Amino acid sequence: MNLWFWILVSCVLAYAWKLVGYFVPARFLENPRMSRIAGTMTIGLLVSLTVVNAAATGQALAADARLGALAAAAIALALRAPFLLVVIVGAGTAALLRMAGWV
Repeated sequence: MNLWFWILVSCVLAYAWKLVGYFVPARFLENPRMSRIAGTMTIGLLVSLTVVNAAATGQALAADARLGALAAAAIALALRAPFLLVVIVGAGTAALLRMAGWV
């Protein structure tokens, strides 16, 4: 079996999973507990994706300019900076750290 077969199988499964969501009764979705769980899962997935992309290179941990950029962006978020400014602060910090030699 080649790669295209597995890509098609994963596409069909992803679409089927999305389709199953339409069959969930509305009363389950209106439950405040379900809303809180869905919101928490979304935040958790986003945080884990961000941390993995910032602290890993392949299968190894990496301490480079990405961690400094993530810390600077977190501080900007804590200070309630607008999102565009948070991105600029993170990118600028990464650039300065790489210029300083922290690759």
